[in-house]
Amino acid sequence: MNQKLTRGVHHVGLTVPDLDQARAFFCGVLSFEEVGGMPTYPSIFVSDGTILLTLWRAADPLTARAFDRHSNIGLHHLSLAVADDAALDALWEKVRSHPQVVVDVAPCSIRQGSATRHFLVFIPGGIRLEFATPFA
Repeated sequence: MNQKLTRGVHHVGLTVPDLDQARAFFCGVLSFEEVGGMPTYPSIFVSDGTILLTLWRAADPLTARAFDRHSNIGLHHLSLAVADDAALDALWEKVRSHPQVVVDVAPCSIRQGSATRHFLVFIPGGIRLEFATPFA
C-alpha cells in the first residue's frame, strides 16, 4: 500500500475586500479566533480550532472583481462542517440574520435521499460558504 503524500487541509487562503468586515463575520458570527496575521501584506489568520483560514485583503478593493463560480477557475465555495442538525439549524438562524449575508441555498438535504443537510450563503465580501452536517 502506498503511503499518502498529503494529510488533509493545512489552511485555506481567501481574498477579501475588507479585513475588518471579514474579521467581524468569522470571529463575531462564527466564533473563530484570530490567531495571527501579516500587517505588511494585509492579512489575518482565523481558526475554529480545526481549520485555519488566511484572509488576505485585495490589493485594490475598489477595483477587485468578485469571483464568478460559473465562469472562473478556482474556489467554487468553502464548506465548513457542523456537528449535527441542531448545530446547523442554530447556525442558520445566526448566519441568515447577518445584514450583509446573501442566502444562496436555504437548509435542505445535500442530495435526494441523503440525511446530510447543508445551506449556502455569500458572506460579506462575496465569498460563497457552505455549512454541512456529517455525511450520512
